[in-house]
Amino acid sequence: MQWGAGLGALHFGRNRSISCGRLVVIAGHPLPESTATIMADSWWRKTLCLAGGALLAAAAYLLHELLVVRKEQELDSKDAIILHQFTRPKNGIPSLSPFCLKMETYLRMADLPYQNYYDGKLSPQGKMPWIEYNQEQVCGSEFIIDFLEEKLGVNLNSNLSPEERAVSRTITKMVEEHFYWTIAYCQWVDNVEETKSMLAVSGPLSELLKWILSHVTGSLVKREMYGHGIGRFSKDEVYALMEKDMRTLAALLGDKKYIMGPKVSTVDAAVFGHLAQAMWTLPGTRLEQLIKGELINLAMYCERIRRKFWPEWFVDVDDLYYDGLSEEPNSPSQLPDLGLYSRSDSFPEEPSTLSHSATTHSLDSDPTGRSIFDSDMEAEYSEMEQLKG
Repeated sequence: MQWGAGLGALHFGRNRSISCGRLVVIAGHPLPESTATIMADSWWRKTLCLAGGALLAAAAYLLHELLVVRKEQELDSKDAIILHQFTRPKNGIPSLSPFCLKMETYLRMADLPYQNYYDGKLSPQGKMPWIEYNQEQVCGSEFIIDFLEEKLGVNLNSNLSPEERAVSRTITKMVEEHFYWTIAYCQWVDNVEETKSMLAVSGPLSELLKWILSHVTGSLVKREMYGHGIGRFSKDEVYALMEKDMRTLAALLGDKKYIMGPKVSTVDAAVFGHLAQAMWTLPGTRLEQLIKGELINLAMYCERIRRKFWPEWFVDVDDLYYDGLSEEPNSPSQLPDLGLYSRSDSFPEEPSTLSHSATTHSLDSDPTGRSIFDSDMEAEYSEMEQLKG
């Protein structure tokens, strides 16, 4: 017969002579055979679970140590800029994060060699992207740019006057502190299923992981938007604010080649990082309709930067406008197919989907044979009108 132990306590009032106030009693009692068998089985199960958990923890620790050693070996490169950012999405755009795309575009604009590291690890401040340079870590795109300007002597704003630099910073803050939240809302709240399909997650549980990641991100975006203040407005009001920002950018750009004039500057990296999301990650949304329709100069601006600084990232020239036609039932989609493909090592290769009009001309020219990103905006706009016709 097996025995069990029972634990009890007797409480004495304050008027009792025993000062402890409680007396702990341990009593032995016989256990029924069935109960003893159940407890024995349960004990073995718990033991096996604990042992298995310990083995898994040990394996995870060893794997972590191996990865750390490998990372240190890979990153042990003097004078190398290591850019930590999110993994490339499946649709071909370099990043679904406006700030990651901004930072990598800036490095290309400044002609600074760098290495991408897709470890998914946030900076100590909980930010992405961030860089490592000669054992120094810097996060926040603005601080990263300041750091690189100081360390490496690069400056995309050297041709700007003090007044133009002030205007440039004002535009950057409007884009990053206001327009960004409307983009995030459209991506992770209002069109979360479309965004989820672009996540590059593989494996047997990829769909579950993508669902969890997208909805957790959406919840975080809504919480942060509420704290910012813009999340306290209705959906229609958020989209109205988004449209005002886009129209402001279109008016500021006008017929110029870049935001501040004929030469690229730091503000272009920020603006492009955000507008590219509207161009290539949000098919059928109000953002796409605006940028590829009424605000076509913004689309040509994005295309100009893409062609000049992202030569391995190709899109169909037919994707540069939105015709706004309604779709007939069971008919092919009237919206442009925004799927992209690349021929670089950084992007997975996919079959070309260029249209006939795109394949009969060079990738840097439109159907008239003129260069897109070297031509004047007025000429580009008229050519796009011809395409629509």
